[in-house]
Order: sequence, then C-alpha cells, then structure tokens
Amino acid sequence: MGNSPSVVITGLGTVNSLGKNVDETWEAMKRGHCAIGPFRDVERHDLKNNVGAELTEPVTAGLSEREMVAFDRFTLMALQSAQEAIDQSGLSFDNPDLCERTGAIIGVGACGWHIVEKGYRDILVEGSKRLPVLTVPRFMPSAASAQISMRYGLKGPVYGVTSACSSSNHGFISAYQSIKSGAADVVIAGGADAPLIWGILRGWEALRVLAPDTCKPFSLNRRGLVLADGAGVAVLENADHAKARGANILAELAGVGMNADAGDLVMPTVEGPSRAIELALKSGDLSADDVDYINAHGTGTKANDKTETKVIREVFGSHADALSVSSTKSMHGHALGGSGGIELIACVKSMIDGIVPPTVNYEEVDPECDLDITANAAKTRAVKCAISNAFAFGGTNAVIALKQH
Repeated sequence: MGNSPSVVITGLGTVNSLGKNVDETWEAMKRGHCAIGPFRDVERHDLKNNVGAELTEPVTAGLSEREMVAFDRFTLMALQSAQEAIDQSGLSFDNPDLCERTGAIIGVGACGWHIVEKGYRDILVEGSKRLPVLTVPRFMPSAASAQISMRYGLKGPVYGVTSACSSSNHGFISAYQSIKSGAADVVIAGGADAPLIWGILRGWEALRVLAPDTCKPFSLNRRGLVLADGAGVAVLENADHAKARGANILAELAGVGMNADAGDLVMPTVEGPSRAIELALKSGDLSADDVDYINAHGTGTKANDKTETKVIREVFGSHADALSVSSTKSMHGHALGGSGGIELIACVKSMIDGIVPPTVNYEEVDPECDLDITANAAKTRAVKCAISNAFAFGGTNAVIALKQH
C-alpha cells in the first residue's frame, strides 16, 4: 500500500479456559497445561459429548448483575478482553479526536446463542408468552464491537465480522486495512465465541468431528476437536501514532493474507491455505525463511492436520524443517471465532519471551504430520517472526504475519 503506515500492537487481552487474563494464559501455555475436561457447568440435556474447555470463572467485565442483562456471554468475554488490552496500551479515550479515529472490529463464529436458546426453551418448553426485551441486541453478531464502542465512546469503524473459525483473523485483517487506509489510527480488534451450549454442541455432534477424550493435534491417534469458550483482543495502532504518544510496542502486524477455496463446505484444500500464507508473507515483505514459528490452525481432526502439514511444506519447502509449529488448541480448545485472538497472543508472547508454546496430548507419530510440532513441552528459541493460521468451514482462509518491531 505504498507509504501507508506500519500497524503495531500495543495491548493484549483475553479470557479463556487457560486463564482470565494474558498473564495467566501465557503461564499456562508455557507449562503445557491442558484446560480440556468433563463439563462442569454446561447443561447437557441429552448430549452424548461431555468434553470441553470451559472458562475458569464467570465473566462479568466489571458490570453489575443488573447491567449484565444487556449482554450475552460472548460479548462479556470480548468486553473484558478489550478492557485488559486497552489498559495495557495506555490509551485514554477522553480526547474526542482520538475517539473519532478509533474503531472496534470483533469477529464471532456464531452469535449470542445463549439468549436464543433460552428463548426457544422458554417459549416451546416452558410455555412462556414473551422474550426478554433485549433479546435482539444481545444475540446480534455485532454486539461485541458495538458494546466496546459504547463503553469507550469509539466512533471510528465499528462492526462485527463472521467467517466461522477464521473470524478473529478476519477481525485483525479488517483492522489492519482500516489503519493502512487511513480510516482509523487505532482499532480494538479480535474475536470471541461461546459455543458451549446444548444447541451448538448438538450441531457439532452431528458433524462427528468432536473428540470424546481430548484434543490431540498432529498425533496419529487424534480423534477430533474440542470446543471451548474464549476471546482474544488486541489494540492495533498506527505505528507513528503509537510512537508519538510513547506507547510500549509489543509487536508489528506485518502482513495479512485472506482468500477462499471455493470448494468443499467442510473439507480443506492445500491450494487455498497455501496461497493465503503466501499473500500474508508478500504483504509483509517477508520471505518464507524469515518465519520462525507457526501457530497452526491445528484442530485435531484427521483431515485438517495432515492437510495443514502439506500446506506448510508447500509454502516453506526445506525451511519447514527449521520451523517450530504448535497448536495451542490442544490446551485452550477450539473457541471457533475466538480462537485466532487467543492464538495471536501466543504468537506475540513467543516473540517477546523467546518461548514456543507446545502442542500437548501428543502420543503417536503420524508420518503424514512430519513437522516439529513442539510436542508436549515448550521450547526456548528466538522468534523474530511468527504466523497464525486460520482455515474455516466454507473454505475461508485468513493468515496474519507478526514480527518484532
């Protein structure tokens, strides 16, 4: 984009099954903690599946019980994550000009499904005659971005994005484009999803891709993915704007790549994801040899993991053997539209600390997944450049490339 500004990250925030903030999450990742286990609080009804990655504690985002009637769980997670990220960034939105130049773009794979399901049960099972008055603004996919905007008075580009499991990365890409184009100086971006509810879980049961035990990405005996609640948010900022206010820059969002397979609804291809990675490297003026770490999409399904291995070998050639790869979904589960937000945090922290988080639950070598997947224990190595992959149902691919600033 010519002389367009660099885009940097000045704040991070998350709530997920590993922890209620970035520090707790990163410490759990470094020690290879797996948060997947039998459901504690999910109302199972007739579910066959009893495994997921639930939050460690209820999320309130600092709201009173009375105020929370306007929020579904995915919005509360996004709001709490945004608060942490904004606090770290040092930004204060008491300047009207800054508010005009700041946006909020949050990805979600589904919507506020909890209020929807409660409504169905109240009407169809309990015989209720009415729904809560705020049902619609609670379930709308753009609720998270809108609520962040209203809390902080942000009047720049504010909207939700949705592309199943690529939603977080598309949120980051949309924010990146807004800053590059000059439409905003700052964007609060990321993703959130709360799929641990009966109706969503029944749908995933029907697909027959849920693991009955735990998530084992790249392991020969992997049996599927494990769903999770979670959110991850970053403050993205025009680098000149960040430097002018003396911000602590955590990393640079150097390049982005997105495309579509235009093929099968649920089966991944090699060509589409490969091209998305190549686009991300090209837009960041990066070579394949610059990349040290890949946070893989790594869902733990038979098809995804072997296909992603082929993708990485296709793009990186002989350098694939020098890469560190891991799937942190093996620890925090698959939060669908929220996963990419959590995984961006893993990439940024890996560059700051020089530690690659592991792929846990790895038990058997799969010859079709012949990468250094950082099995079971974190690895110390310099990480100057990392990429995060997201390849979703519908063939929508979104890849972000991060580097030290």
